[in-house]
Amino acid sequence: MYDMATRRRALDLVRQGRSLNSVSLETGISRSALRAWQARIEPSPRMKAGSSCAGPADPLAYAYLLGLYLGDGCISAHPRGGHLLRIACADEWPGLIEQCRAAITAVRPQEKVYLLQRQGCVAVTSYGRHWPCLFPQHGPGKKHERRIALEPWQQEIVDAHPWEFVRGLIHSDGCRITNWSTRTVGGVKKRYEYPRYFFTNKSADITGLLTSTLDRLGVAWTQANRQNTSVARKESVALMDLHVGPKY
Repeated sequence: MYDMATRRRALDLVRQGRSLNSVSLETGISRSALRAWQARIEPSPRMKAGSSCAGPADPLAYAYLLGLYLGDGCISAHPRGGHLLRIACADEWPGLIEQCRAAITAVRPQEKVYLLQRQGCVAVTSYGRHWPCLFPQHGPGKKHERRIALEPWQQEIVDAHPWEFVRGLIHSDGCRITNWSTRTVGGVKKRYEYPRYFFTNKSADITGLLTSTLDRLGVAWTQANRQNTSVARKESVALMDLHVGPKY
């Protein structure tokens, strides 16, 4: 019911970093239609020349899943020869668990997704042979003890969908909280509350991927120390609320 020009105009809004929800509200086009158009109009890239691995089926979902993986994900070899992708999601965020499951399904529709209960968290898990191709940051040891950098094809996806990448990072290793302070006005001490976003990660490389993306999006941030990044300016918090939002 929509011509190609309408589809491309809608996808141009998404490429600007807009969320599917905001584009849907502005254009009246459903989010499911926008996702389907991305898959048809923007074919996924190949991993590397000569590789048998195809790119993610849904680049938008992949940008979000990449953020989740860099924060709380791991890949391990399976005795049958494939690999297990695991993303740890805390029990108190059932919405995050569902979003993670949906993202994995969108990126690799042919793979099944399992929810494995652990103490205090759920491991959203999927078996497949191509997870190391999709997440080449996989390797021995802890992420913060080795270099983490995006492949060119991954950077292209992040550049096309920066807000989804930021949302994945914040939903994995970040939070939205309400801070407060007191100020004396006219001899009366008053309490003021203000929201802010935090991101905590031991890897300087992963933190750098977040902050460089925030810079491109015009979001002001500060770094309290090597592991903690904060977004507190009112206008920047408003942008984060529009495109990221708290976990639920």
